[in-house]
Amino acid sequence: MSLMFNSHRFRSILYLSQCYIHPSPLNFFSTASNHKAFTVPYLINKFGFSPEIALKTSKRVHFDNPQKPESVLAFFKTHGFSDTQINSVMRRAPELLTCDPINRVLPKFQFLISKGASPFDVVATVSRSPDFLRKSLENHIIPAFELVRRFSPSDERAIACVIASPTSISDARVQHNVNMLIDEGVTHNNIYHLFRTRPTVLCSNDLGKVLDEVKKMGFNPSKTSFSVAMLAKKAITKAQWDAKIDAFKTWGWSEQEILEAFKRLPQFMLRSPGKLNAVISFWVGQLGWDRSTLLRAPVIFGYSLEKRLIPRASVVKELLSKGLMRKDANLVTPFGLSEDMFLEKFVRCLDEKDASRLLKLYQKELQHLSVG
Repeated sequence: MSLMFNSHRFRSILYLSQCYIHPSPLNFFSTASNHKAFTVPYLINKFGFSPEIALKTSKRVHFDNPQKPESVLAFFKTHGFSDTQINSVMRRAPELLTCDPINRVLPKFQFLISKGASPFDVVATVSRSPDFLRKSLENHIIPAFELVRRFSPSDERAIACVIASPTSISDARVQHNVNMLIDEGVTHNNIYHLFRTRPTVLCSNDLGKVLDEVKKMGFNPSKTSFSVAMLAKKAITKAQWDAKIDAFKTWGWSEQEILEAFKRLPQFMLRSPGKLNAVISFWVGQLGWDRSTLLRAPVIFGYSLEKRLIPRASVVKELLSKGLMRKDANLVTPFGLSEDMFLEKFVRCLDEKDASRLLKLYQKELQHLSVG
């Protein structure tokens, strides 16, 4: 360990000597050179910056003694940040090392807490998105909160959106896009849904194009499914969308049928082509069940094959083969129930012998798949 550390320091010192050993006398004694002479090795030794990155960073962050940066580090430690978190924050936002934390950072912490965030939330937010601290409290953070609050049921819900994605929500494009959605008749609930689930959608430069596309598909801006459809269309590239369409077409689905399924449950298209194909292959190819069921209930694509579809299908197949379940029964129902309700309605309700046999079959499938 000592050898590695000394080797690293030697390379750093060698690099720095190449940078600073031959400057002109005037530059050597300049304030800028003095700043760099201290700042660069400090960044290397304290945070593990490479010599190249440390030199580049020193052009916008410089100090000629440890007093200022150490006071900043002490401030963050006092407010609950671990050494690892502090190191991560400073590597991504080194400008903080020269700031006045009491005037620049503390008011942002206090604002978040005043709106319902916990000290733990503050630490997690900053650790995840240090850029948040670069934002102006008055010009960005407070306006961002107030915008989200217009659509949220409470301060706590609004601040939860902010701390989940602080950089996205304080983006300057959000206000414009929200106004556009309102003008197009998108409800407050739909806008809140976007803030809560995928605020990056509201930072898009092409949100108007996505809005028009979803409306042309027949989605109603006043319905909850509208924001989910926007999210799906924005999250999926054209190449990904086409790959999923092709997966369905392989099993005989038409584009119109796929669109109808998408309109019933837009989020099902967020599944990977592999997952979509695996579910159809199991449902139609292995079980021999009607693919139209999947069209009517695309929610099935969201269930785990190993934890739900395959184990429960083994029970349903047995019930059908023994005449314990009607052939025209709704095959979707067993898969949508909670674990207890499924066992109650399709296993425990049978006589003792059949119930015991089916329970063993079900548990065997679960165990086999979990081990596999």
